[in-house]
Amino acid sequence: MRLGRVLPQSFFQRSAPEVARDLLGAVIVSRIGRRRVIGLISETEAYLGRTDPASHAFGGRRHAQNEGLYRPPGRWYVYRSYGIHWCANLVCSPMGVGGAVLLRAIVPHSGVETMRQRRGGVADAILANGPGKLTQALGMSRALDQRPMRLSVVRVLEGARAPDDEVLITPRIGITRAVDWPLRFVWRPRTAAS
Repeated sequence: MRLGRVLPQSFFQRSAPEVARDLLGAVIVSRIGRRRVIGLISETEAYLGRTDPASHAFGGRRHAQNEGLYRPPGRWYVYRSYGIHWCANLVCSPMGVGGAVLLRAIVPHSGVETMRQRRGGVADAILANGPGKLTQALGMSRALDQRPMRLSVVRVLEGARAPDDEVLITPRIGITRAVDWPLRFVWRPRTAAS
């Protein structure tokens, strides 16, 4: 795989749905613990910030745990979900809106053995097919919160944009508010048989 350039901050200065859709097919590279792991982003969810009841920034809520949402676009917002696993988001939209894109899944490309070790030897099909699984496979934690993605040990690079006819747009999952909003983006590459 040929690696492109790191996505510029301007990429994230757009609405969360635009960024979420355009991240499909982008390459994520983690160099945590001096181990290089690479995957293709295959699933994202957009959170709109202040106007989105499912967002941590809904109604302008602001506290120490969600401060990353109010940082400039292109920074990491990493939080603990259900007290169990980390979830990684990239801040987008104009600064102060609280918009972000949750990275929900990747397709592992290289460093798969490292991913297997980090995930405790689970089947390859489920190495990184959920937000907590993704962060564990990539070695991500709260240590990345509020850091500029371009300067961090986990970077998102240009990839081959997922073709529109291979992208599903569905309601978000795993939430209890605004569950019907179509803000989940899933890349389902066609196979030779389809």
